[in-house]
Amino acid sequence: MSGLKWIGATLGWSLGGPIGAIIGLALGSLGDAMSGKGGFLLGDGNPKNQQRQQRRQPNYRTRPNYRTQQQRRAQTTSGDFEVSLLILASVVIKADGSQDQRELDFVRNKFVELYGKDRANKAFKLFKSVSKQTISTRDVCRQIQQMMDHAARLQLLHFLFGIAKADQMVTDDEEAEINRISNYLGISSRDYTSIKAMFYNSSDNAYKILEINKTATVDQIKKAYRTMAKKYHPDRVEHLGEEHKKGAEDKFKQVQKAYEYLQKERGF
Repeated sequence: MSGLKWIGATLGWSLGGPIGAIIGLALGSLGDAMSGKGGFLLGDGNPKNQQRQQRRQPNYRTRPNYRTQQQRRAQTTSGDFEVSLLILASVVIKADGSQDQRELDFVRNKFVELYGKDRANKAFKLFKSVSKQTISTRDVCRQIQQMMDHAARLQLLHFLFGIAKADQMVTDDEEAEINRISNYLGISSRDYTSIKAMFYNSSDNAYKILEINKTATVDQIKKAYRTMAKKYHPDRVEHLGEEHKKGAEDKFKQVQKAYEYLQKERGF
């Protein structure tokens, strides 16, 4: 499979809407053929045909009914997650007005960890092309929110904080951008605070990760741990592929560490 067609076979709903348009433009700038004997990615590279393809896609500005939304979310693939991650990562990296090399290295290294060197190189090539575009974060996030399940969206958020922290400090601009993305993705403030706490050092981080306050009883701590362990369990994203299941283990380990910390602090 030549060029960037490596990802074509794993794309589902992200072929359309604002995400499809962004990826199509990025691939066009790279001069990669969109179809042919090697397979397809986002149409056939002909602007007129791409426009016709886009017109056939659902209107992502209109929220679908619950049943339709659930049916579509069940179709999310590893490729859908990957291109969503590429686009949102490019937004966060530019949030503070510059692209820090450490953040770029983090993205590249994370891709290598998730996908292997060959696929990571191709993904990063696409990422650099995407990062040159002006992106409507709201439109992209609304498409993701409508089509991607909650566990996968939490995984996206965790990755974005990892990017921001790659240079050892999350700037105010970066945090504001991630918070805005989180709101657009339909992630609750409690879930946002929980994941954010995994990247900061403070005395109450363990409580924040478990989504409880310092006055919680031992029974409430145990209950919170069971709830959060279930929410962040890697099996929740196994439909995205083994590579993303492994990536979700970081969040799960943070929950375990928070619980163990409180066990020692409270003596139970």
